[in-house]
Amino acid sequence: MTVYVDIIWLLNWLFDCLLLYWTAIILKRRVPLWRLVAGGLVGSFIIALAFTSYSALTDNIYMKLLFSVFMVLTVFGFIRLKLFLKTLMTLYFVTFLSGGILLGLHYFFSFQVAEMSTSTQMGMNRFGDPMSWLFVALGFPLAWQFSKRMLDGMEMTKLNYDQIVTVTVEVADFKVEFQGLIDSGNQLYDPISRSPVMIASIVGQESHIPADMLGLFENPDTILQEGEMTNYTWAERIRVIPYKVVGQSHQLLTAIKPDSLRIQYDEKVYEVERGLVSFTLQQLSAENTYQCIVHPKMLTGIPVPNAS
Repeated sequence: MTVYVDIIWLLNWLFDCLLLYWTAIILKRRVPLWRLVAGGLVGSFIIALAFTSYSALTDNIYMKLLFSVFMVLTVFGFIRLKLFLKTLMTLYFVTFLSGGILLGLHYFFSFQVAEMSTSTQMGMNRFGDPMSWLFVALGFPLAWQFSKRMLDGMEMTKLNYDQIVTVTVEVADFKVEFQGLIDSGNQLYDPISRSPVMIASIVGQESHIPADMLGLFENPDTILQEGEMTNYTWAERIRVIPYKVVGQSHQLLTAIKPDSLRIQYDEKVYEVERGLVSFTLQQLSAENTYQCIVHPKMLTGIPVPNAS
């Protein structure tokens, strides 16, 4: 029997990429395409190892687990141990679910107990029921789509305000895109213009912010100490917002009037004309799932056509 090692390796690389992609979808985490490709490549190395003098290692459960760990680290990185273990378990869940669906379809359509010969039984006991690569190549995408739709349908319904949206903010030469969480608990308004205020973390974007504004975002009380705002780079855009925190007296928050504020939500794009953005140097999500907290009032207008 002729074995085409390169084809087997290429198919495994492709399937590993798809499994990692599905894992990212279930976890609702965005990862670059190159990371998915690199993670799939790492996982496919175990197939290449099977055709070397170290082939015995590929049957070792610890070696299989080690390859899985490196795949997850390559694609998702390491943030916290709990999140890493959750990602690893999700990858195994996706793998077992896909394999189970393919195996079930194979037996459902082609396996017949009554016509099974003695030689076939021996072959199954020794090597397992042979499943063609063509069947796997065609069946895997179908299994993936079926499972994804079923999981989406079984996912617990959340309130409309607890949704992740894409937010684009432009201030002068500074333009950044965030993942935002619509939070019904955010009722922060500018007391004068009654414009809703969004909280956005600029962690990782510090080099693109003017140094004087960066200092102001870090310590908004400096406005009270200096008594004026005219010496700041974005002076004409600055708004001072008073707010209350439970257990504390009145606090001050600096907000910026952006040149453009767009929110993409549920395939609709909202152009926020009266919104303000308060930048902070604190990370809003421990897992970095979102970088800003969106005021629900910002999505009450009429969406504009999506150019994309």
